[in-house]
Amino acid sequence: MTFSNNILSIIILGIFILAWAIQMAYFWGLFSRLAFFRKKKYEGENEAGPEPVSVIVCARDAYEYLVDLVPKILSQDYPDFELVIVNDCSVDETTEYLKELATRHPEVNIVSLTQSLNFFHGKKFPLSVGIKSAKHDLLLLTDADCMPNDEHWISGMVGAYREGTEVVLGYGPYFRRKGLLNRLIRFDTLYTAMQYLSMALAGHPYMGVGRNLSYRRETFYRNKGFTSHYNIPSGDDDIFISQVATSGNTRIFIDPESRMESEPKHHFGNWVRQKRRHYSTVNMYKPLTNRVLGTLLASRFFYYAALAALICLPHAFDLAAGTYYFHVILGAFIMAHYGSMLTVYLLSAKRLGEKGLALVLTPAYDVFFVLFTIILGIRNMVSKPKGW
Repeated sequence: MTFSNNILSIIILGIFILAWAIQMAYFWGLFSRLAFFRKKKYEGENEAGPEPVSVIVCARDAYEYLVDLVPKILSQDYPDFELVIVNDCSVDETTEYLKELATRHPEVNIVSLTQSLNFFHGKKFPLSVGIKSAKHDLLLLTDADCMPNDEHWISGMVGAYREGTEVVLGYGPYFRRKGLLNRLIRFDTLYTAMQYLSMALAGHPYMGVGRNLSYRRETFYRNKGFTSHYNIPSGDDDIFISQVATSGNTRIFIDPESRMESEPKHHFGNWVRQKRRHYSTVNMYKPLTNRVLGTLLASRFFYYAALAALICLPHAFDLAAGTYYFHVILGAFIMAHYGSMLTVYLLSAKRLGEKGLALVLTPAYDVFFVLFTIILGIRNMVSKPKGW
């Protein structure tokens, strides 16, 4: 096989090989930490015994969700916990429901906000009020539209704490529904979890998900809560965790049999707005985190772009001989990449209990999200997301 001194050919081939190598390094050097994660034998058995817990839920016009969520939380198999519900200026039946609930369940702590003092939008203000009202140091956070899939969710998350632990990151999947949008949302959730959980296992935690997250109130106040980013609607579960989580004080809990699940968006536009708000916080991550995530996105983009050029633009190359061998070698690179990707995604999905995603189509998902992420990033540079 011989190539001419076609500079474009050499550049494209070099980009492809470099991007391929970086991708393989991410698969086996980073994501494999989650894919091959094994729960230690003592996981889920808090050495200090059952510590009191405050479960905090912020709710605005969430009656239809609370009537399902509250009984599930109150039936948790845990000896000492309170449920703090922050009623954030609801105008539906939430207020009446919570008043009636408080008369029957003394373990429910209702905090009512009757005036909209939340000038910066988002849930940081109501969440801060809920944390201030909590009776216990150990906090467990979720959202009103979530649902624990068994009675051991609290004990599982709390069981991940050890001496020196201040943050526990959980997984917050979405319910499986019909349709392409649901698959896209759940694949995106899986991929996001692969990033932040693998980074945490590598000693560089940078985010969690507010649907399933725990930390200590003392940690919250010691780091001045959300003060440094209070004017940003998002960030209560990623900017804050990026600031307070370390390799020494952070653990994960990802038992697929005991987790919080949430109702996904049903309209593409609503999901896009949600993703834009999430992407708006990225520039406040630590420099190392941004380098890791930025290099990952760039390598994915250049891998597919260079591969498309190699396959679809053969005239850009002068293959005087060995065209057959060129395509065989290129195919070997592609299969090695695909095999590594599929292995890591399948094992990670198994660890997290994700099913029905048709992960054989992972490259198609991946191409979509590379372009989707870049487009939304550009849109955020041009204009702020709705809700700012």
